Amino acid sequence: MVIYGVALLAACMLAGMVLGDLLGMLVGVEANVGGVGIAMIILLAVSSWKKVRMPFAGPTSEGIAFWSAMYIPIVVAMAAKQNVAAAISGGWLALIAGAGAVLASFALVPVLSRLALRK
Repeated sequence: MVIYGVALLAACMLAGMVLGDLLGMLVGVEANVGGVGIAMIILLAVSSWKKVRMPFAGPTSEGIAFWSAMYIPIVVAMAAKQNVAAAISGGWLALIAGAGAVLASFALVPVLSRLALRK
């Protein structure tokens, strides 16, 4: 059932937010530091762990796989929007650094593809 995927996603999001707040307090910042990223890592770990330790069948596994797959692109899109807004207000150096990171990522795609094909 899809509801199990939603429940897993919500639990990972809550855990990530709590850990991000704790990390922010440890660093001395009054903000959530990496909570969404932590939630994403927890979601990937738990969904992979469930396949090995507790294999679900049918609609349950499809629901978990669906929400695991949907979460990452949504978070990346949200983060990209925030980064673009910050870069525009941050000036030219931020825009150049962002463009450099994108170009470096594009340049690494063929390299990583070749490495994946060798295995």
